[in-house]
Amino acid sequence: MPERSIKLTDPRTLRAYAHPLRMRLIGLLRSDGPMTATQAAARLDDNVPNCSFHLRQLAKYGFAERVAGADARERPWRATTRYTSWDDDSDDPVMKAATDQLNNVVLALYVQYAQDYLAVRGDEPVEWRAAAGFGDTLLHVTAGELRELTEEVDKLLARYDERVADPASRPPGSRPVKIIQMAVPRGPVNPQVH
Repeated sequence: MPERSIKLTDPRTLRAYAHPLRMRLIGLLRSDGPMTATQAAARLDDNVPNCSFHLRQLAKYGFAERVAGADARERPWRATTRYTSWDDDSDDPVMKAATDQLNNVVLALYVQYAQDYLAVRGDEPVEWRAAAGFGDTLLHVTAGELRELTEEVDKLLARYDERVADPASRPPGSRPVKIIQMAVPRGPVNPQVH
């Protein structure tokens, strides 16, 4: 079973991960388990050589690894962790550029997930249309409070981790749902009041 998460701490690894196909491949391996480059290419509507190359790159940086296949010819890949994280608090210009590049790729993927859902939303059962969707909340918090809130949300979501790794633990009627978290500050910091 994969470890829970990997934390990216250097610009080279951040840049290696910041590729749309690589992120989609890791997402697929995490959600659907081990698979070959051929299987991944079919699921992602890409070509086998391209997926194979990017899976090898993911392995080079520790994101994916080979596992035993059903026969000697099969060479499936699996994700080494369930989640990837990184800090965005460095003042080093190279590190800032790498995290900005990765954050831009992540945002583009999030937008694509939302657009894909909207394209099929009309065909969804009413109960799922009512349960899913978009929303936002404006809060006035300190940086420390925001970090605490994010940690609390992470703990809440971690209650469902077992279901990702163990299909037998998924209740009837469940399905994969992508929860996207964004905490985007707006406006200036309020001045200190004495």
